[in-house]
Amino acid sequence: MGALSALIDFSNPDHPDGPRLRQAFGVARQVLVAREPQQVRAVLDAVQQAAQQGAWCVGYLRYEAAPAFDAALAVHPADGPLAWFAVYDEALPWPGDAADAADAAVQVQWQETCPRPVFDAALTSIQHAIAQGELYQVNITAPLLGTLRGEPGGDAARALFSALQRAQPGGYAAFLDTGDAQVLSVSPELFFDWHAGRILTRPMKGTARRGASPHDDAAQAEALRTSAKERAENVMIVDLLRNDLSRIARPFSVRVPRLFHTEALPTLWQMTSDVEARTREGCSLADVFAALFPCGSVTGAPKVRAMQMIHALEPQARGVYCGAVGVVQPGEHGGIRATFNVPIRTVTLGGMALRCGIGSGITADASADGEWQEWRHKQAFVQRASAPFSLLETLGLKDGCLRDADAHLARMALAARHFGYPWDVLQVERSLQALVQAHAQGAWRVRLLLDAQGRAQAEAHALEAGPARVRLCLAERAIADAHDEFVRFKTTRRAHYDAFTPAQPGVFDTLLWNTDGEITECTRGNVALLLDGHWVTPPLRCGLLGGVARANALREGRVAEAVVRVADLPRVQALAFVNSLRGWIPAELEPRTA
Repeated sequence: MGALSALIDFSNPDHPDGPRLRQAFGVARQVLVAREPQQVRAVLDAVQQAAQQGAWCVGYLRYEAAPAFDAALAVHPADGPLAWFAVYDEALPWPGDAADAADAAVQVQWQETCPRPVFDAALTSIQHAIAQGELYQVNITAPLLGTLRGEPGGDAARALFSALQRAQPGGYAAFLDTGDAQVLSVSPELFFDWHAGRILTRPMKGTARRGASPHDDAAQAEALRTSAKERAENVMIVDLLRNDLSRIARPFSVRVPRLFHTEALPTLWQMTSDVEARTREGCSLADVFAALFPCGSVTGAPKVRAMQMIHALEPQARGVYCGAVGVVQPGEHGGIRATFNVPIRTVTLGGMALRCGIGSGITADASADGEWQEWRHKQAFVQRASAPFSLLETLGLKDGCLRDADAHLARMALAARHFGYPWDVLQVERSLQALVQAHAQGAWRVRLLLDAQGRAQAEAHALEAGPARVRLCLAERAIADAHDEFVRFKTTRRAHYDAFTPAQPGVFDTLLWNTDGEITECTRGNVALLLDGHWVTPPLRCGLLGGVARANALREGRVAEAVVRVADLPRVQALAFVNSLRGWIPAELEPRTA
C-alpha cells in the first residue's frame, strides 16, 4: 500500500448487501483545490468534467464550504482547503483484506474538549430557541483531540484506518492522503448517490445503544423504531431533505420510499430514511451540492437558523467532519456517478495530531443525560480502534481436562464476530490441544488469547487452591461504562475494571453497580445473591459479562435473573462469587464505612 494515496470502500447504495465499491488509487495526475468560497463551484465543475472524460475523482468538501452555495449559512473560518479532489486516470484493485501488521502499534490518547457543564448549557440554549419558535432541531458537536504514537506519515495513518474499519465496518469508508493531512472516514451515513438522473439521500437520525443479549438488542431496536422522539427527529430531517431536493428535482419526483429503517452498527442502532428524486435536465454536480450541502442531518432544521446557532455555540470550525467525502466516477453515456458520505465517524490526522468530531441532534424533548450518553456511545468506535487488544478466555485445566471448553470457545467466537476478528476454530483448538498435552498433570489457569489478525495463543499458569470463602467490598462509585462493549465481551482491555481493584487488605474483589444503582458483577467474576429466599444474579441488561459459570448456574436452575439494587443489599441473606475458574465461592460483603 506504500504508493497509494486514496482508498474507497463504499456500500452499494441501492443494494447494501451487494458488491461494494472497493478501489485504491495511486499517484494523482492533478489535484483540484478551493481555498475561497468563490472557488468551490469551479472545482466541482472541474471534477464533473474530468469524470465525464473518464477520470476518477476522490476528495472532500469541508463543512465550512457551505457559504459557497448560500452566504446565509454561518461558519467559522476554515483551517484548510474548502474543497480538495485528486484526479486519477484509473482505479486500482483493493490492496487486500489482510489486516496491516502495523495495527498492533496503533496507540492514540484522546482528550474531550466539551465538559459536561458546557454541554448542558448548549442544550439549554438550543431548547430555549426551540421553545421560542426559532427552529425545530440543532445538531451540536464537539471534537475529540488525540495524539498518535508511532512514526508519522501514511503508514501510521493507514494502520489506524484499518483499525477504524474493523471498529466501524461497512458503510462508506474512505482514506485520503493529501500530503499535508490524512482523512480517515468510516462513516455509516450516505449523503447522496447521483447517477443516470436519479439522486438518493439517506439521512441518519435516531440512535439507541446495542443490547447486552439478543433479546435486549431486539428490544433496543424496537424501542428506537417506535420512539416518538427519535421518529420526530428523523422526520424533521426527512422533510428538510425533501425541501432541499425539490430545488433540483423534476416536478412531482421527490418521494420517500422508506421511513424509519433501523440499521445495526457494532455499538449503536441507527435509524435512516430514504429520500430520492429525479434531477432536472442540465443539473450539475455543483447544483447538487448547492441544493443539499451541508446535509441536514448534521445541521438541524431550518438549516440557516440551525447553522447560526451552531456558529454561536461551537467555538471552532468542524473541518471535514460534517462536510462530504466521496468519489466521482465515469458513468454511462458520458455521464458521471457521484457518491458521497456524510463524514461522521471520521478522524483527521495532521502530523501526529488527531481530531474526531462527536455530536447529536437536540430537539424539544431531548434530555441532557440521554444526549450525553449518546455521545459516549458514538465515540465507542474510535476508542475501540485507539489501542490494540486481544479477545480473552480464562479456562480451568485439571489433570489434562479443560473445564467448559466448548462454552468458552463459543463465547470467544461471538466476541470475534462482534469485533471483526478472524475466527478459525481449528487453529484455536490446536493451540489449546498443544497446551493441554504439555500440562497433562496438575491444576492450571489457562489464558486463551485471540489478536486482531486472528492468531490464537494459549498460556498456562499454575493455579493455587482457591479460598473457601471470600470478602467483597462495594464500589464507592458507579461504573460509568457498564454498558460498554468491553464489559459485554471479555478482552485484555480492562482499565474500567482495574479502576475498581480493591485496596483493602484481605478483600478478594469489588462488587460493582451501574449509574441506575443496579448491582452488576465483580471485576473478576459474576455474583449471586440470596434475596427473599431465592438465589438471583443480575441480568445482562444491567451491564456485565455473561460468565460461563453464571450461564451454567442459570441452566441448572441454581439461580434466576433479577435486578438487585444497591438499596436492596441490606436484605441480602447471602452472597457468592461465581466464575468458571473458581466455581461458586461463598462471599461476604464488607460493611461500608462512613
